[in-house]
Amino acid sequence: MENIKHSSGRSYGQFCGLARALDVVGDRWNLLIVRELLPGPLRYNELKTSLAGIATNLLAERLRSLEGNGIVERRLGDAGVLYALTPWGAGLREPMEALGRWGAPLLATGRGDDAFQPRWLALALPAMLRGVTAAPALELGLEVEGFLMVLHIDENGPRAVAGPDARPGTILTAVPEIVIGLAAGTCTVEQAVSAGRLQGDAEVLRRVFPAPGA
Repeated sequence: MENIKHSSGRSYGQFCGLARALDVVGDRWNLLIVRELLPGPLRYNELKTSLAGIATNLLAERLRSLEGNGIVERRLGDAGVLYALTPWGAGLREPMEALGRWGAPLLATGRGDDAFQPRWLALALPAMLRGVTAAPALELGLEVEGFLMVLHIDENGPRAVAGPDARPGTILTAVPEIVIGLAAGTCTVEQAVSAGRLQGDAEVLRRVFPAPGA
């Protein structure tokens, strides 16, 4: 990767891993594009819809930059051209999860008028639930604003699947604030069930979202 250079020519000019990483992904919108692609490939229009506020020409420029730096690649699928992360680009999951955990307290002020896409939870929840394990493994469906994702938790920790092929036996349907509150420990399972709708076993919820100090 030593030959990769920031496509715009701008650089911090520092022999430091962090500085060189920021040379490549530090421009505005770049990490949010990566966030969109971590759950799986998307078409250009899907990216544009999910990234409310980005201009069409800027999205195209950012994708060219990320592709030129080996982070994003184009694939031909049944629905046409798809944008996907390369294996190197997918390696951003761990640092982005860490940054998401660091920023989680900033969500305490509430959603307000901010945009929200349920698929963003596929990155946020495994990050917030780091350290939670289960043996035997379990799975929990979370349905938010009509979008279903499944949390799989085993001895290695949590992972999320957006838009699964099959519905799990236990599904919590709730607003995003409730789901985030469960993961952050500011909302109890009982409060979540009362505010939302549970199909299946509440014990699965308790194992996925243990009470603070439990």
